[in-house]
Amino acid sequence: MDFRALPSGPITLANVTVPAHLLGQAGDLTTTDLHIADGRLTDQPGTQVDMARAMVLPAFVDMHTHLDKGHIWPRASNPDGSFLGALSTVRADHANWSAEDLRARMTFSLRCAYAHGTRAVRTHLDSIPPQPQISWPVFSEIRAEWAGKIDLQAVCLIGCDGFSEDGPFRDTADLVAQHKGTLGMVSYPVPDLKDRLLGFFRMAEARGLAADFHVDETMDPGSETLRMIAETVLETGFTAPVTVGHCCSLSTQDEGRALNTLDLVAKAGINVVSLPMCNLYLQDRGPGTPRGRGVTLVHEMRDRGIPVAFASDNTRDPFYAYGDLDMLEVMRQATRIAHLDHSRADWCDAFAATPASACGFAAAGLAPGDPADLVIFKAREWTELYARPQHDRIVLRAGQAIDRTLPDYAELDPIVRPS
Repeated sequence: MDFRALPSGPITLANVTVPAHLLGQAGDLTTTDLHIADGRLTDQPGTQVDMARAMVLPAFVDMHTHLDKGHIWPRASNPDGSFLGALSTVRADHANWSAEDLRARMTFSLRCAYAHGTRAVRTHLDSIPPQPQISWPVFSEIRAEWAGKIDLQAVCLIGCDGFSEDGPFRDTADLVAQHKGTLGMVSYPVPDLKDRLLGFFRMAEARGLAADFHVDETMDPGSETLRMIAETVLETGFTAPVTVGHCCSLSTQDEGRALNTLDLVAKAGINVVSLPMCNLYLQDRGPGTPRGRGVTLVHEMRDRGIPVAFASDNTRDPFYAYGDLDMLEVMRQATRIAHLDHSRADWCDAFAATPASACGFAAAGLAPGDPADLVIFKAREWTELYARPQHDRIVLRAGQAIDRTLPDYAELDPIVRPS
């Protein structure tokens, strides 16, 4: 049950708490009134509702997910919690990824994201043949069905050792372009990575596609593919948006070397998305207590003007056993893991405005004229927001409170718990 029922028609959410920078003001949090009419924020007052300083944030953007892997844990759990355990388990489970299986699990995940207050999602899709011919058409159908509720984008996902300009990836790239997607790849140290990156960017440029990489998802300081990607972008003059995710090895590298790499990333205009929950789960896992968090250098990135976002990553699959595509959980955990508190006052952009800009989703904020796509919490300060799960939050889409009922896990039993 939401903590406050709102009347229909034009309304004024009086006495709400919002991040000051979203109103163009200095400082951290401030109180204000928000007016809503005809699905948008306006400067015209309506029926006044005293919100008792409830916090209001723009609806979330989750720019790095894996909807195709989501919720397979009951039938494909990670045997030891390791990265290699996750990789081998998912590859074995590909045999189950029929159109019906994908549709059920992806739709379930989107229902969760929508109920939690997310308005846009980018998902990676495993694209080792023959899977692309199944997954991409299903994705396009789901994208059309969810139009007006959640804006969707997709990125193909292969390992860099599976890339070749003359191999089957050419057909995959054509399929990605056909479905208006983004070209993606996992980068890790292979002897001819530079040649593969050059070919990858040629293929993306020829098709007018943006690029999105999984990068250095390891604690090995010798993994420096982020540096090579930045150098290649600068060398080629590639102008479409480039996003990199993870970048864990930066946290274990010599500081001077890591910061010099970030200077190159900033110069290349690359977007970064950090996935702290999944990285905390997988990285530095072994027979004892983990020493490393796996989080990348987000503060040093922001200091250089690099756009930084945070996202959910995996959900109840071998790469991450937990999660619910709840961006508030991502905000809470990112704040704790990466010490976003006692820092700058605009980190909330990393969960809405920054990923929207990086992906090309429609912008949204708290200014008159913006869509009234809002999430309202019974919390007056950040500590109150993050101390509780906020199950009674209110989600407004086009100014109307949505049904926030979450789907029952039992709905997936016929496909993820085979007899």
